[in-house]
Amino acid sequence: MSIADDIVKLEELRVRGALSAEEFERAKARLLDAGPLAGSTGMEAVNNLRRSTGDRWIGGVCGGLARATGVESWIWRLIFGVLFLFGGTGVLLYLLLWIFVPEE
Repeated sequence: MSIADDIVKLEELRVRGALSAEEFERAKARLLDAGPLAGSTGMEAVNNLRRSTGDRWIGGVCGGLARATGVESWIWRLIFGVLFLFGGTGVLLYLLLWIFVPEE
């Protein structure tokens, strides 16, 4: 949902009387002050992905993924371990990330 859609919904609430003009203006200002993060698509996490130098066992991939996604690094390690059991996919994916993701 975009900021424009949110503002349209706020306007509808104001027209129906659920919001006063003052409440509408405050809510609209909050939406506009939030900026592009309000309608985020997740590309910021991908663009900011870096291999960790502190939270690393091998190449820092899981630590970097943890920092970028907010999921604990041990969960990422578990995911790669399980993927390893399925035809070595985890190792291949880990190696590709190790090669192509820059270090912080």
